[in-house]
Amino acid sequence: MNTQDVQIVNNKRDIALVVLAAAVALAGVLGFSLLTEQPLLLRIGALLGGLAVALALAWFSHYGKEFLAFARESYDETRRVVWPSRKETINTTGIVFGFVVIMAIFMFIVDKLLEWGLYDLLLGWR
Repeated sequence: MNTQDVQIVNNKRDIALVVLAAAVALAGVLGFSLLTEQPLLLRIGALLGGLAVALALAWFSHYGKEFLAFARESYDETRRVVWPSRKETINTTGIVFGFVVIMAIFMFIVDKLLEWGLYDLLLGWR
């Protein structure tokens, strides 16, 4: 048996912390939404405070640590991505628009041919 394949047993404390963290994060979002009459700074404080407390609570659970490690790895991965240049983006967008126009014309021609074939030749309605 490989010692690296040890699984962690579900701990009720971990599950309770994750549920509590989700509830606190939801309370922060609801506080931001429901405090529409309050100044914007207070609303943003409620939102950021709720999210900060939720992250702190999640940090103390196994699942929260796994999620935060995943989020950190995802952020690191996006920093390693080679993003296209402006010229490449414009060229690719132009190709997509051109293809859409060509397909629209093709679909129009096919539609008109089917309409002509069905209504004029087959049914004789026109």
